[in-house]
Amino acid sequence: MNAVRRVNREKLLLQLGAPLLAILAALAITSVILAATGGDPFRAYSVMIEFGFKSDSQIWIINKAVPYFLAAVAVAVGFRMKLFNIGVDGQYRLAAFCAAALGGAVAFPSFIQIPLMILTAMFVGAIWSGIAGLLKATRGVSEVVSTIMLNFIAASLIGYLIQENRLGVVEGNLTHTENIPESGHFFEISTGQEPIGGFVIVAVLVGVVYWLVLNRSRFGFDLRAVGGSHSAAEASGVNVKRMVVSSMVLSGLFAGLVGMPTLLGESHNYGTDFPEGIGFTGIAIALLGRNHPVGMALAALLWGFLERTGTQLEFEGYSQEIIGVMQGVIVFCVVIAYEVVRRYGLKLQQRKVGEELAAEARAKSSNEAGASA
Repeated sequence: MNAVRRVNREKLLLQLGAPLLAILAALAITSVILAATGGDPFRAYSVMIEFGFKSDSQIWIINKAVPYFLAAVAVAVGFRMKLFNIGVDGQYRLAAFCAAALGGAVAFPSFIQIPLMILTAMFVGAIWSGIAGLLKATRGVSEVVSTIMLNFIAASLIGYLIQENRLGVVEGNLTHTENIPESGHFFEISTGQEPIGGFVIVAVLVGVVYWLVLNRSRFGFDLRAVGGSHSAAEASGVNVKRMVVSSMVLSGLFAGLVGMPTLLGESHNYGTDFPEGIGFTGIAIALLGRNHPVGMALAALLWGFLERTGTQLEFEGYSQEIIGVMQGVIVFCVVIAYEVVRRYGLKLQQRKVGEELAAEARAKSSNEAGASA
């Protein structure tokens, strides 16, 4: 029992050590870059902390973190099975566009209108991601290549349909779908200042569902088994091809939700200014959070914090690119830190196995000596 507790404690320390090591290394490298460009790193961090912990900044960070977290969950489903869903960006954009087009064309009561748009977005995201899963399972096409290509197809399809003579409406310099009626606006949480988008509750529920499905269900066990070894999972009776398609479909379901906080809570239409690139940010956040819902939530908040405080750094005379550098350094350090921790963990396991074998050999020799005596 003590040995099991010690192993679990060491695993926990390793899991916590990697992101902490990555963030500390990123801070050190960023400090060197700031100093080399003539900036004071300590003053920069002081400005970031002071501005980032203001109440209005905290609300902004939470609202910004919600779609980042949802994108990370979508990416993490594939990561747990060693699949790289690079197409979350195209999946959520196409899903949000279809949901916006439907929401602008019909007007139902809120309890019908909102779920209808959310389910539409999830369905479109699942279908678009499932195409890549089907190609992977039936033709062996790399999901990295297929999802990247599907991103371009989704963008081109949206660009074609959002034109004025089709589903688009021109308003000033922007073209967007028909506005969603008020019954399709998601609720907000009042704070006395800027409201918090109600979709934060949906994000929490998604995190809980993600954890339960992947850690407390047969599907999650099969998914992780296939991620560990295709041949071993297949030998144990798992249908590997079906799991590939299922995991990509599940990833697409979550991806369909990424654009919903913006669509239902802010823009109320899909236009040419709709946010792009959230899917790629989700990859970085999933890596930083180690595919765990709590870790990804903290990573999403960190990403929002960096973006929020980056605007203030500009007013203080720092280069606007420094936040992008910091984010890139964090991702770079995360990859290195996880590999260092992984190798250290392997060495620990090898040492434990060696100690157990040595103990068994000593026990065997002592028993043989006692028997001969």
